[in-house]
Amino acid sequence: MKTNRDEYTAYNMWLQRGRRPDLPHFDVEGPDTCYFALRECLEGLERLNGTCKPAGSANAGVKLNIDKTLPPEGYRIDGGTQVVTINGADTNGLLYGVFAFLSELGRGGSYNQLSLSSAPAVSRRVINHWDNMTGAVERGYSGKSLFYRDNAFSYNPERIKDYARFLASVGINQLSINNVNVTAVSARLITEDLLPEVSKLAAIFRPYGIRLIISIDFESPKSLGRLETADPLDPSVERYWREAAELVYRHVPDLAGFLVKADSEFRGGPASIGRTQADGANVIARALAPFGGTVYWRCFVYNCTQDWRDTVTDRPKAAFENFYPLDGKFEDNVILQIKNGPSDFQVHEPNSPLFGRMNHTAQASEFQVTQEYTGQQIDLYGLAVQWQEFFDAPVSKDRITRELVGKEITAITAVGSAGDDENWTGGLLAQANLYAFGRLAWDPSLSARQLTEEWIGLTFGPDEALNPLTEMILASRGVYEKYNAPLGIGWMVNPGNHYGPSVDGYEYMKWGTYHRADTVAIGVDRTDKGTNLTAQYDPWVGAVYNSKETCPEGLLLFFHRLPYDYRLRSGKTLIQHIYDTHFEGAEDVEGFIETWDTLRPSLPEAAYQSVRNRLTLQLANAREWRDVVNTYFYRKTGIKDEKGRLIH
Repeated sequence: MKTNRDEYTAYNMWLQRGRRPDLPHFDVEGPDTCYFALRECLEGLERLNGTCKPAGSANAGVKLNIDKTLPPEGYRIDGGTQVVTINGADTNGLLYGVFAFLSELGRGGSYNQLSLSSAPAVSRRVINHWDNMTGAVERGYSGKSLFYRDNAFSYNPERIKDYARFLASVGINQLSINNVNVTAVSARLITEDLLPEVSKLAAIFRPYGIRLIISIDFESPKSLGRLETADPLDPSVERYWREAAELVYRHVPDLAGFLVKADSEFRGGPASIGRTQADGANVIARALAPFGGTVYWRCFVYNCTQDWRDTVTDRPKAAFENFYPLDGKFEDNVILQIKNGPSDFQVHEPNSPLFGRMNHTAQASEFQVTQEYTGQQIDLYGLAVQWQEFFDAPVSKDRITRELVGKEITAITAVGSAGDDENWTGGLLAQANLYAFGRLAWDPSLSARQLTEEWIGLTFGPDEALNPLTEMILASRGVYEKYNAPLGIGWMVNPGNHYGPSVDGYEYMKWGTYHRADTVAIGVDRTDKGTNLTAQYDPWVGAVYNSKETCPEGLLLFFHRLPYDYRLRSGKTLIQHIYDTHFEGAEDVEGFIETWDTLRPSLPEAAYQSVRNRLTLQLANAREWRDVVNTYFYRKTGIKDEKGRLIH
């Protein structure tokens, strides 16, 4: 099918113009209550066709309806030779149905053969912005904030509307607008000073079915309310939160809720004053309950002042230790926001042991679309592969994580990647990760391959010549892992910016991120003979991790301390595996460049050049990782590479 590549711009992400110049002219109709979805449908069809259609020129029709028998936010699409009918359970569902219809057309589908129905697996599908009001974005690799400059709101309303459209097109329906590390300025987002501006921003997102979330400071009763304490059991504190909630909802009646990072990385919290995490979350939750608001309470709580000589304290155990004993003690409108793994968004780590163990508390899985430890939108890294692994992971002998979704897991969240760069995500191919997250939050059963193929088809048009790009993106996580830290050990990055290799960068620091490499062995023993992290998992899962023979090899050094001459299942020694994978990783990136060059005739030239430049940077990075890591272990062990390659 012919598409118009000349109209490609990175700004339009997966909602490109001119993808279907062969489409007929459509007449779109629906009740007045469906006006916004109707308008998006018309504009979307014109975008796909690449033209604006004159009135009265229709030779096919689209009819929009509300069908309240459908599941909340769900839709059904019935194709036909003359008329396509899109039914939505509500205005959100109808909008999602419109975008699903446009997506099918954008990927080459036939409008008269469509038969689709879908509803979201969870009702809360959330992007967290780590934007500071200075305009900087913590762990942002796509320019500056979309919302702020110089400690004030500052944005282009049209760009915000476009961003809302992108998010709605993949099913995102909630968005936090400020960094979880709340500053003195952003703490004031819940005050009369800034709430009018929050209200204006909410009004832009609202038609797209997106409700805002505000990150708040647990100690606001002291810093904003001028109380002497933030003790959640103090009546004056309870009164402060009740009055703050009343004020916030007066300005933003549909605010989704508050996001809280407490007792974490030097932030105040209930534990610092002798209260439980449930005490802290519940006082805020009770204030929000009359307005239908939710408290997202992050579980990223650990000892961040650890002595590196302390081999008993184990950071990956902290979330479970802090929250598992409180299962069932949180208010119904509290959702515990749990990082996907027990460490911190590493390239390869197991799922958090909290998933599958807390049966009486609502949970959110937290991912990271922004590539903090995974290449920072320079190195190609298909995060959908890692996220599919998360949902496929067992939580017991007979149950996988995906089966918790819609039950214990009631929200799926991620730290976002968008900034004010022209292409939104820094690296053009990083757009695939933002797309994949939204789609997976809607339907966690989707495969990484399906999501990648969808994104490519929407972005560049359906073209079999681009099939190698699918394979590149799917392979990229494994390639990055090859030249990164070996076998799940993690953290071998430069402190501060978290980009590039520094094997001992965190080894003697306070953050609890250790690989414990010496001249004989590497890894942290987290079995029942070590820190006993394995006991936090379901007994069947814990037993799998506890044994070197059954532990997934990609997690071997996360759970086990092993000598360098340990034989892996391939027959290689551990040290030879380290050497080989780091050489292979750099070679694989060379292969990415060769593949990308072959795709040039099928790509818009601007897209080709943009990605080619990033791949060149990635190759330099991969070679540096190869040389630094291999040299480190050669010097540490004195063991030569069996293949006689030069190790610097």
